Amino acid sequence: MSDDTVRIVREEILSDHFLPLKNVTYMQRRRDGELQVQSREIYDNADGAAVLLYNRAHRSVVLTRQFRVGARLGGHDGFLLEAAAGMLDGAAPAARALAEAREETGYAIDAVQPALQLYVSPASTTERLHLFVAEYERDRKCGDGGGNREEGEDIDVVELDFDDALAMIATGDIVDVKTVLLLLHLERTVLGRHGEAS
Repeated sequence: MSDDTVRIVREEILSDHFLPLKNVTYMQRRRDGELQVQSREIYDNADGAAVLLYNRAHRSVVLTRQFRVGARLGGHDGFLLEAAAGMLDGAAPAARALAEAREETGYAIDAVQPALQLYVSPASTTERLHLFVAEYERDRKCGDGGGNREEGEDIDVVELDFDDALAMIATGDIVDVKTVLLLLHLERTVLGRHGEAS
C-alpha cells in the first residue's frame, strides 16, 4: 500500500490516567477508490519486552503467576501464568527483558536470545512486544522474585516441566498470548517435544 492510502485526520485524548486513550479519526482510500472516514479508540501503549526462561538439562521453564484485571473482566479468574515481562520505559528491549527476569523470577540471566517482535492488538493499541528466550541455571537464583511491590506487583514464581507447560496450552491453563507463543517458539527451536531431537 502507498503512504497516501491512509491519512490521520485528528487525534483527541479521551483519558490519560495510566496510558493515553485516544479517539483517532483517519481517512482511508478503499481498494475500489472510494474515500472513507473512520474513527477508533486506541490505547497509545508503551512497547514492552518479555522473556521465557528455560533450562535445557532439566527441560523446565520458569513462569510467573499474577492477577490481571482484564482477564477477570473477560471471564477468567484473572490469575495468569506468564513469561516475565514489562514496559520498556526507555530501556533497550534486551536490557528490559534481563531486568524483568531478575525482578519477577529472581534469576540472574547473562543474555537473552531474540524470538519475535509482534503487535499485541493492532486494532486497539499501539503496543509492540519484543519477545526473548533465555537459559537459566537453578543455582543462579539471586532473589525471591515477586516483582516490584511499589508498582503493586504480587507475583508467584512457578517452575514447570516444559512438556507439562506445553500441555497447559491445550487445557486452557496457559492463555496468555505472549507465553503461548514463546512456549511454541521453544518447542520449534530449542527443546522440541519430549523424545524428539531439537
